[in-house]
Amino acid sequence: MTSRQRVISSLERKGFDRIPVKHEGTPEVNTMLMKHFGLSNIEQLLYVLGDDFRYVEPVFVGPPRRTFPDGSVEGYWGERYTYAEYDGGRYLEASHLPFAGIEDPADLDRSSFPTADWFDYSTIRRQCEELHARGMTVCFGTAGDLDFINGIARARGAEQVLIDLATDNPVYLEIMQARFRFYYDMHERALQAAGGLIDIVQVGEDFGSQRGPLIGMHTFEKHFAPKLAEYFAMVHRYGARSMMHMCGCVEKFLPRLIELGLDIQDVTQPTTPEMDIAALQARYGHKLNFCGSMCVQTTLPFGTVADVENEVRRRLRLFPDGGLILGPTHAIQVRTPLENILAMYRTAGSLVEEIDQAVLDIAGPTAAARPSLSRLF
Repeated sequence: MTSRQRVISSLERKGFDRIPVKHEGTPEVNTMLMKHFGLSNIEQLLYVLGDDFRYVEPVFVGPPRRTFPDGSVEGYWGERYTYAEYDGGRYLEASHLPFAGIEDPADLDRSSFPTADWFDYSTIRRQCEELHARGMTVCFGTAGDLDFINGIARARGAEQVLIDLATDNPVYLEIMQARFRFYYDMHERALQAAGGLIDIVQVGEDFGSQRGPLIGMHTFEKHFAPKLAEYFAMVHRYGARSMMHMCGCVEKFLPRLIELGLDIQDVTQPTTPEMDIAALQARYGHKLNFCGSMCVQTTLPFGTVADVENEVRRRLRLFPDGGLILGPTHAIQVRTPLENILAMYRTAGSLVEEIDQAVLDIAGPTAAARPSLSRLF
């Protein structure tokens, strides 16, 4: 099977030659893996790990994003990001929130709101054709697209966003509508340009904490359900499947998301009993596909190789004909043992054990192996 055949057959519960795999790692982890295998680019690494997914991207032609004297970089909405250092690695964190403290919609600087016209979609079709020729599953979008809670929090503040949702703050609601229009239009134009060659379109939202929902169903129905229903329907009109990145405990929302048109729940984080992959398979496995589920907080960093192998085998038993894309519950983190990462992909059957010259000759892709940093804002 090609990667695309494998993934589509799994999503349709028609079986597979091996379980589909989707890799995510921090830059430091990916560098460690490339060094271990003697590789020089991320495309080689994804091939060796057996990742079945690749991404296409439009070309950014909008106003140049600025870099400031403190090293921070500008996002789409005028927010800024600075690298926060931690033991062994670093993450981009919001360091300037342009909408913080604004209580009157008249005070919003709408001139900084992005539009879908900031991108050139003319290369999308060619990118898709190249990936189809290689047998890859073609994806578009990121976990930061739509993302009305976390995404707006980066420009307004997390606490303020939760207060906004509880109080129907008009400032937040206007930003939310602008964000929806931006990503809806961008995704639709990419799907139009692809001419039916995009298989999966990804967005994200932070509905869950580690232990439970962040918002109630009343808030979900009022502010999120109508927009998601419109978005999922658009994706399906172009023959693609919808995938939504949701960290934490989101089981409460799954029945309604299925009704609205969600096809794949990513990253299936097993933080509570109801989020265990067996419980989710029993309740929703006939209606919903899952992506992820191998925990980057417990099993992968702190388990033994045997623990990792056992967890993979449990998933193979639970999904013998499809319904699960195996992968981590977020980017695999720094200090995760190399042997545990390799055990996950080896047990899944995706790891290329012999690195020969053909692997080393793989060049970086024309289409994106993963969305570039500029598309994460």
